[in-house]
Amino acid sequence: MDDGVLDVECPCCGARLEIDADSGQILAHRKVERPSTPADLSEAVKRLRTQESTRDERFRKQVEAERTHGQSLEKRFDGLLKKARDEGPSPRPVRDIDLD
Repeated sequence: MDDGVLDVECPCCGARLEIDADSGQILAHRKVERPSTPADLSEAVKRLRTQESTRDERFRKQVEAERTHGQSLEKRFDGLLKKARDEGPSPRPVRDIDLD
């Protein structure tokens, strides 16, 4: 990045813009390459099926992670609850009024 030149990503289309900081003019515009459209319908169907299997696999992994996360939280809670019961009640904190 040169002095006075800002490199910004467009929030709408994702293109890269080089903007002169002093004048605010756009110096360069680079478009983001989009995936090509399929040439025929069979290729499009094949792409959709691979995306579907990938999406399903990610979903299964996330469901399993949520299940194990809940179990680990439950174990930690049980451990902390047992520790709190073993230690007994905590002493009352000293208040300002008690010091007089």
